[in-house]
Amino acid sequence: MTRWRPLPDVLPREARHLVEQLRALKDRTGLSLAELARRTAYSKSSWQRYLSGAKQPPRGAVQALCRVAGADQARLLALWDLADTTWPHGVPVAAGPAGPMADAPPAGAEYRRWRAAALVSFGVIVVLLAGLLWMLPVGSG
Repeated sequence: MTRWRPLPDVLPREARHLVEQLRALKDRTGLSLAELARRTAYSKSSWQRYLSGAKQPPRGAVQALCRVAGADQARLLALWDLADTTWPHGVPVAAGPAGPMADAPPAGAEYRRWRAAALVSFGVIVVLLAGLLWMLPVGSG
């Protein structure tokens, strides 16, 4: 049985109840987070964020955990629907200074990564086009 940290105080009651039920279901499987990640499409760090209450689990993660545990999906998906309406969307739930959000990328980091990838791609295309134009034979007048 996993020793869980207390859930963040700012987590609404419905969200808290969902996370508690997911924790109980995960404990019932006897799987570690790494084993759970291997059996689902969600990483170990994602499961850690979902089960700590730091991030709302996607509906698919709830379904995946139910499948792995052999549990009734309808009940947990109903809890997910209730929690979805109250979960603080767009606002990370602080789990304390040493919590799972401590290593989260700063705001805007994903945009910067996307922009850098787009610029590199554009540069590669320009170089390829320049090389192609250089290799084409020049027509004789």
